[in-house]
Amino acid sequence: MANLIDLRRRIRSIKNTQQITKAMKMVAAAKLRRAQDAILATRPYATELQKVTSNLSGAGTGDYEHPLLSTPEGGEGKTLLAVVTGDKGLCGSFNSNVIRGAENFLKENENVDLLLLGRRGVDYFGRRRTPIRERFTSLFTEVKYDDAQQIGDDVIEAFTQGEYSSVYLIYNQFVSVLTQTLTVEQVLPLSSDLSEGETESSSADAVDYLYEPSPESILDALLPRFVIFQFYKALLESQAAEHGARMTAMDNATKNASELIESLTLVYNRSRQAAITTELIEVVSGANALDG
Repeated sequence: MANLIDLRRRIRSIKNTQQITKAMKMVAAAKLRRAQDAILATRPYATELQKVTSNLSGAGTGDYEHPLLSTPEGGEGKTLLAVVTGDKGLCGSFNSNVIRGAENFLKENENVDLLLLGRRGVDYFGRRRTPIRERFTSLFTEVKYDDAQQIGDDVIEAFTQGEYSSVYLIYNQFVSVLTQTLTVEQVLPLSSDLSEGETESSSADAVDYLYEPSPESILDALLPRFVIFQFYKALLESQAAEHGARMTAMDNATKNASELIESLTLVYNRSRQAAITTELIEVVSGANALDG
């Protein structure tokens, strides 16, 4: 009988867990819709900003070379890697993929500092000997452009002062609810041809603009904004990818709980039937003994 009690308790416990995973899936779905709307609204702006910046970079600026377009002289040869993880778990392999990618980057490159964006990355690398420039947590409660601007301004200042010769971003890019792609992007120095990914048809349609004021002054204003927006876009992409990963993980957990409940219920019914049969046999055997 104790075995039946244990089975009932286990089934009840799994049902309670299943209710939690269902609720977390619904919450993740609601947050995903808002995050997806935000990133879809941001991508066209990012594309146009990239086109304008690319056009300016090749607009005949003469001997002028913006400091963000080249490796700073006298730099220490160090690399800064910005690692974008989530603040919470229960989202499958979302955080572990980024952390594994960051570890591979550290193995392949020497003299690397980390810029940790997200509590999971802070918790993981904080216990290791990798140099950490700065830690940021609670960024994904609400992704704000001001936070990205603070991060971007600090990175730009460190790069222009020669602390780093290159800056990279590693994060999960949102593709769909079921797919998140691990992405490593070079943020600085910016390529002089920012439109390498554009097709030949788009380059053929390029227009030769007249700029007022000069291309140099516009570059001075646009390039820092472009770098900051790279961080902002990475935060939005990571936020949407995290909600998608959590939604998928909680959906799988709910289905696994249903299968486990069915399996345990079957075992419980068989055990209960066997116990009832045993009791009936004992009663009949006792009655026959009394009759004899």
